[in-house]
Order: sequence, then C-alpha cells, then structure tokens
Amino acid sequence: MSGGLGGARLRVLDMSPRTPLPPPPPPAELQSWPDREARLADRALALDELGRRLLGGGRLALFLLRFLLLALGWSLIGVLLIAIGAPFTDPVTMVTGVFAAALGVGILVPAVWLTVRGLRRDRTVRERLALWAALDRHGPTDARLRAPVLSACWMLLSFVMCGTGLWLGFAVPAGAGRDDGYGLVAYGMGIALILWVTGLTGLAKAVGHYRLAVRLTAPRPPAGRSASSGLPRPE
Repeated sequence: MSGGLGGARLRVLDMSPRTPLPPPPPPAELQSWPDREARLADRALALDELGRRLLGGGRLALFLLRFLLLALGWSLIGVLLIAIGAPFTDPVTMVTGVFAAALGVGILVPAVWLTVRGLRRDRTVRERLALWAALDRHGPTDARLRAPVLSACWMLLSFVMCGTGLWLGFAVPAGAGRDDGYGLVAYGMGIALILWVTGLTGLAKAVGHYRLAVRLTAPRPPAGRSASSGLPRPE
C-alpha cells in the first residue's frame, strides 16, 4: 500500500482508544489515491473497522453491559418502591430502601447517559460507513460489510429481550396480589420497559445496518446507462 493520500491516509491498523473511529474519506477534489487498488484497500480497512465498531463483539458486550447497568439501577430503586408500596413497612426496611434507591440513581443516571452516547456514536459510525461505501464497489469487502451472522445474533438477542419485556409487562400486573402492593408492580413494569426499549434499539440497529449495507453495496448501473439517463431532454 502506498503513502501520499492527501492527508486522509487511514490509521486503522494502529488505532487506539484515543482515535476511536476511522476518519471520513477526503472530498472528491482532494482525493489522491495513486490507483483503484489503493482506494479499495483503504476502503476495505475503513469499512471493516466501522462495521466492527457497529456490530462487533465488543459493541455487543457494551450493549449488554448498558442493559445490566440499567436493570441494576432500577432494581435498587425498586427496593424503595416495594418498601413504600407494602402494606406494612418497618423503619429499618425504609432506611435500607432509601439507601438502595440513592445507589440505584447513581447507577441508573450514568447508564442512561452511556446509552444515549452509544446511540449518537452509532449514528456517526453509520454516516462514515455510508461515505466510505459510496467510494467504490468490491465484492469481498461488501460481503463482509453485510455481516449476516452478526446481524442475526443481534436480532435474536434483541428479539428475546423484547419478548421477555412484553411478557413481564402483562405478567407482573396480572400476577400481583393484594398484599404485594403497587411498588412491586411499578418495579416489574420498569424492568419490562428497560427490556423492551433495549431490545427495540438492538433490533433497529441490526436491521438498519443490514438494510443500509445492502443498499450501499448494491451493484451500480452500467456507466453507459447512467450517463445516457443524465442527458437533458430535447426541448
């Protein structure tokens, strides 16, 4: 691979947490690849890295970690909700619930922030992925970009979370007894909502990535046909 790419040379091979994403490709007027092979090589590096940052195993682990933090934070808050909603609550249980709820808020708020930050980061990754994919077409690279296995894993896991959240949303209110109180119902509905929303974001991410990859890597029309279609109509 050659150097001199007009300042837009990728540094994907030696990426570190300080350089989290490949840079976008240079504008058309600043592109200086010596040949198509060099452009395809940089495109492959960028698409592979961006695809990994979007659906790779590390992203899946972070997805699950954020869900666990959300569930843990709400579970600690649920200790207080259950104590308040119980028919009879002693002072020790109430103090314990207040302490657990304070700890839960300290976990839940950063977890929400991390989730929102992750969604914004995914949007940036998709934008750069679209820019790099539009440069050219290359069969092996485009096939890896579609990532059907990873997309299926994300979809399956997210579907299970959505189904579990939907089931809890009906089962908890229906199964709560008179002595359980409204606190248990509120806690169960909160867990159901976390499962449902997290699963929906995972489904949207997997399906959206696959559809985007298929659209971006679809075969281009022949040059002659596209050129003729762009001619002005006779007056």
